[in-house]
Amino acid sequence: MDLAFLLISFGVLFLAGLAADQIGGLTRLPRVTMLLLIGIAAGDAGLSLIPDDVTAWFDSLSIVALTMVAFLLGGSLTRRNLTQHGRAILAISLAISVLTVLIVSVGLTLAGLPAGLAMILGAIATATAPAAITDVIHQSGADNGFTDTLKGVVAIDDAWGLIAFSVMLVLAGQTDGWAGVAEGALRDLGGAVLLGVAVGVPAAFLTGRLKPGEPMQAEAIGIVFLAAGLALWLEVSFLVTGMTAGAVIANLARHHERAFHEIEHIQWPFMILFFLLAGASLEVEALLLLGWAGVLYLVLRIVARFLGGWFGARAGGVPRTEAALYGPALLPQAGVAVGMALVAGEELPHWASVVMAFTISSTVVFELIGPPATLAAIRRYAATAQNDSAGD
Repeated sequence: MDLAFLLISFGVLFLAGLAADQIGGLTRLPRVTMLLLIGIAAGDAGLSLIPDDVTAWFDSLSIVALTMVAFLLGGSLTRRNLTQHGRAILAISLAISVLTVLIVSVGLTLAGLPAGLAMILGAIATATAPAAITDVIHQSGADNGFTDTLKGVVAIDDAWGLIAFSVMLVLAGQTDGWAGVAEGALRDLGGAVLLGVAVGVPAAFLTGRLKPGEPMQAEAIGIVFLAAGLALWLEVSFLVTGMTAGAVIANLARHHERAFHEIEHIQWPFMILFFLLAGASLEVEALLLLGWAGVLYLVLRIVARFLGGWFGARAGGVPRTEAALYGPALLPQAGVAVGMALVAGEELPHWASVVMAFTISSTVVFELIGPPATLAAIRRYAATAQNDSAGD
């Protein structure tokens, strides 16, 4: 593809993102859902309007976009937020991860699937879609205790999911044992935390010093690209690296709010391409592979999110009226799940096709129904809070 056609394609995608934003505002649907639907319609599952040379950029764009999201989510883990909501964040994230693994794996085993396969699918079901949830929060304009807690949960729950996934691989009897899991977790998660600190500490010192009181956009872009690139080079989690760097800067920098605002200003163009190309890359025909076991998998994950959100919120001291909202708000699922499925396919080649079919089909479903559920939960909380204040 020549440069002119490539630039035209990206120009059309950006304008499609603008249209999705406007349609989302008129229909009250999350713009994430609109972007995914446009991507599906324009991709191979639809009219095949997006050239392969453009969709080939998806992997690179997703790393940059998700690192930005992780950076912003890490910024929600401030001392103030953790002091106010830390108990709820920890309780909800742990409860949802544990109950998702248990309910999905036990349910599928009782339905007749091999226990090892069921455990792997249960671990994959813990993954969420931080980009989708973060954008829905931003689109809603809500800034309250519910969204603060939700961002904190999303920031750390995939880390619990990765740990659970490693453990399930061991229990399935297909890895080098507990020593191999400990080594892998230490390298991937521990290394990412150390790298995030290594990037975040000097970045926090730099923020606001080159131009007093006003961190520059180049700083924000440089930090994100540096964190993502080093994580890929060192083969550690770029999501955990970005989250850690964001948390370090949020807690150490004097003017960190402006630094995060710079990320918010530049991330939307990346997010437009990310969601459009994600939609174009979704294998919608995988939905045809959903038999009764696939439908059961979807139902079990929904039940697990609802129950995990409820019990975790109550254990975290969240009011009863708010507790029921976390499960629906955490339904979206995306790239992390597919990454887990690819790893499982390498470790369990005899189950590779089944795991990928379950994961891809469930990702299509939860990417479409998840963001509206998140937005509905946010609006429900806002309406409840407004009624409570009016009653007072």
